[in-house]
Amino acid sequence: MTFKSASLPQAMLQILLHKGTERPFTGYYTDWNQPGTYLCRLCGLALFRSQSKFHSGCGWPSFDEDIPNTVLRRLDSDGHRTEIICARCEGHLGHIFQGEQITIKNIRHCVNSLSLDFVTDLTVTDTEEAIFAAGCFWGVEYLFKNLSGVLRVEVGYTGGNKDNPSYEEVCRGDTGHVEAVRVIFDPAKLSFKKLAMYFFEIHNFSQIEGQGPDIGGQYRSVAFYYNDQQKKILEELIQELRHKSYSVVTAVQPVTVFWRAEEYHQHYYDKTGGQPYCHRHTSRF
Repeated sequence: MTFKSASLPQAMLQILLHKGTERPFTGYYTDWNQPGTYLCRLCGLALFRSQSKFHSGCGWPSFDEDIPNTVLRRLDSDGHRTEIICARCEGHLGHIFQGEQITIKNIRHCVNSLSLDFVTDLTVTDTEEAIFAAGCFWGVEYLFKNLSGVLRVEVGYTGGNKDNPSYEEVCRGDTGHVEAVRVIFDPAKLSFKKLAMYFFEIHNFSQIEGQGPDIGGQYRSVAFYYNDQQKKILEELIQELRHKSYSVVTAVQPVTVFWRAEEYHQHYYDKTGGQPYCHRHTSRF
């Protein structure tokens, strides 16, 4: 379990840590209807199943039931409303209301979208997260999302010096960001070590400042870590590869804010029918 505050944009931190509220009808999950599980964005704990989500008309995602023992209630600082928080990390989720007669259960968890993650798995109870950069994020996403135990892959930008950069800005190379993927996985089915081994097996970790025909700092190989355990695993895997006579230029760095890329980059090959042109799986361990 990892708290993810170092990788979260300020808008998320303002809600999760400082009890802010996003504007109504603006949240990503307000009208989201896919089957799956909603997670705490700060620690990855499973909080709500899609079966409990309903349209209340309030402008925020609404649920009439939480997963047992995952959501805590306490009196809000205004002295009137009841706040709901993640039972593990105490991240702010929103508020709970009763007696509105909207559903049979007569309860509404009113939750900020920015407090949530979503995965298309209806049974997962806990998740972990990793961030990797290995060249063009289209191909990296394509291979990671097909790995057993991976629940979600999101492409974006990280490691740079500009808030919310655009694809064009990152491609110019003057923001310091790399194209990266954020991987949510089920630790009951896939360990971070196995995930990191796969990262080293799907790209050329010996190429400097690029990947295949894609040349530039935004395509460099970087493995980011959330904690000392992840760092230790990454460093040990690099040493193992070097003992096998591989040249490894992959940088190991602490996570920084992960900026989700533009929507047209998400699941790019699923949308276009293409295939990765410089990524493939090669066993190395």
